[in-house]
Amino acid sequence: MQKIGFIGAGNMAEAIIKGLATTGRYEIRVTNRSNQVKLEKMREQYGVIPASFTETIKDSEIILLAVKPKDVNEVMSKISEVISDNQLFISVAAGIPLALLERHLPRNPLVRAMPNTSSAVMHSMTGLVKGQGVGEKDTKDAENIFGAVGRFVWVAEEQMNPLIAMSGSGPAYFYLFTEALVKAGVEMGVSLEVAEILAKETIIGAAKMLDTSDKSPSELRVAVTSPKGTTQEALNVFWENGLEELVARAAKACKARAEEMERVYLE
Repeated sequence: MQKIGFIGAGNMAEAIIKGLATTGRYEIRVTNRSNQVKLEKMREQYGVIPASFTETIKDSEIILLAVKPKDVNEVMSKISEVISDNQLFISVAAGIPLALLERHLPRNPLVRAMPNTSSAVMHSMTGLVKGQGVGEKDTKDAENIFGAVGRFVWVAEEQMNPLIAMSGSGPAYFYLFTEALVKAGVEMGVSLEVAEILAKETIIGAAKMLDTSDKSPSELRVAVTSPKGTTQEALNVFWENGLEELVARAAKACKARAEEMERVYLE
C-alpha cells in the first residue's frame, strides 16, 4: 500500500480521503492542528491513521497539503524542516501558486491540484499543474490519487484560476440552482419533500445525460425543447433576464478572487 499523509482534515481533505479509502490502495495518515474529535471520527469512518504533524510527514511517501490558504506560509515553514527531498508534495490549497510552494520546498517534486468536493462520491473534476522536479513516477502517483476520486486534467498554471471558476467552485453553482428550483416548487404548491426529490433527480438525470450522450449540452437542450412549448417558455425567461451573462459574471468574479488570493499570498 502506498503511504499518503494529509496535512489538514477539512471538507476538501475529507472528500478526497473518502474517495481514496474505497480503493484499498492507500495507507492514509492525517494530522489536524485543532480538531482531534474529527480525526477520531475519520479513523472510524475511513480507517485513517491519526498522527502527529511530524509523524505524518516522515511516515508518508506523498504529502498532501489541505489547509486554509491563510495558514499555508506558517505550515509550509514547518514542513520544510521535516520533509525529505524525494517526497512528492501536492497542494490542494486554493489560491496558492507554485512559486510560494517552491519558495519553501526548493528541492521537492511539487504538484498543484484543484479538485472539488465531489471527490467524496468519486466524481471530482481535478485540475493538475506540474511544478519543479516532477518526474514520470510523480506524475503517475498524482494521476492515481485524483483518478481514484474522479477525472483529472493537466493544465498550465495560468489556466488554474479559470478552472477554479468552473470546476473548483462549480458544484456550489449547481447546488444553488437546485435550491432555487426547490423553492420555486414550494411556491407553486408542491411540498418541500416532493420538491426536493423532483429537483435532485432532475439534475442527476441531466448530469447522466451529459456524461453518457455524444450530444453537446446545446443539442441536448434543443432535444427537450418543443417550439412554443412549456420548456421554451421557461428558457425564454432565463434568456430575457441574462442568464448567460450572469453565469459569465459569476465565473469571472470567482477567477478574479483566485487571482487576488495568489497576489496576497505571494507577498
